[in-house]
Amino acid sequence: MNITLISLDNLGMNECISSALEKQGHNVHHINFRDYKYKYPTVFHRVYNFVLKAFFKKNLKTLHHGKEILKELKKNNQIQDVILTIKGDFIDPDSVLKFKKYTKKSIGFFNDNIYRCPKIKRVIPSFDEAYSFEKEDCVNFNLNFAPNWIYSNKTSSNNEIPLEYGVFNISTIDKRLSTLIRIANELKSKKVNFKFIVYDKKNKHKSGDDGITYVTKHVPLSKVHEYADRSKVLLDIHRNGQIGLTFRTFESLGLEKKLITTNPDIKNYDFYNPNNILVIDENKPDIPVSFFENEYEKIPESIYKKYTVEGWIENVIFKNSTL
Repeated sequence: MNITLISLDNLGMNECISSALEKQGHNVHHINFRDYKYKYPTVFHRVYNFVLKAFFKKNLKTLHHGKEILKELKKNNQIQDVILTIKGDFIDPDSVLKFKKYTKKSIGFFNDNIYRCPKIKRVIPSFDEAYSFEKEDCVNFNLNFAPNWIYSNKTSSNNEIPLEYGVFNISTIDKRLSTLIRIANELKSKKVNFKFIVYDKKNKHKSGDDGITYVTKHVPLSKVHEYADRSKVLLDIHRNGQIGLTFRTFESLGLEKKLITTNPDIKNYDFYNPNNILVIDENKPDIPVSFFENEYEKIPESIYKKYTVEGWIENVIFKNSTL
């Protein structure tokens, strides 16, 4: 099949979809519109964009993304069997609708929720099929459910890497920082060492007594893997209003690492095992030392396969396929 993947892939997690499809023998073209940077030519354009957003629900940046993507699609003389778009809310809806000219089926996937990203609502009708990792959005907006996927698997070499940290987390600075600090204090009180990294582009915070490392540049995914490999437990802090499972959850599954999470909905998934996953209250985190004493228990292979990138592809791209 001829498949085009269109995504805003800042960290490289979507690239594994392309790789997996290519291994299956498909002809894949990945358009990463992260590379389509828009700069205001003049101050007038900045003011004009403010008016567009306020009164017409348009945005010069999303219009630019759509224009550049359509240029790329036009270069391919062959109609695609599938165009899969991830984070289509960063593209103007009219452009997404035009994707259908270049494919037999246009599919959208959203791993943000509509509470946090209301622009998703405007672009949903532009797809033939749309999927979300947020169960509530699926019910309210008639979307298909698909969680995120395992993008990194445990290998034999992982077993040779010595553990250096009890708990690891990396995140972007936002309202979750206060929760992260509370968890850091809880771990310090239990004498559990940790590696917490926060991306703070504006450099408002300095590394200090809280034990958190603040950085002003994105940490490469390969480096994130190194920290995760050297940690016994991974930490996930979900955003308020969101219950869709983050990539940190699936990273823990793939690397066979224990997980501490503030997301109670994880208990409703078939891979949930209280030996492997500790659900905590974000306001009063209680992390018993006993959680670190037992080893990770492998989940059944039949369940594991559902959450691999291959399982995700089967669910999203091929499940309803008549091609």
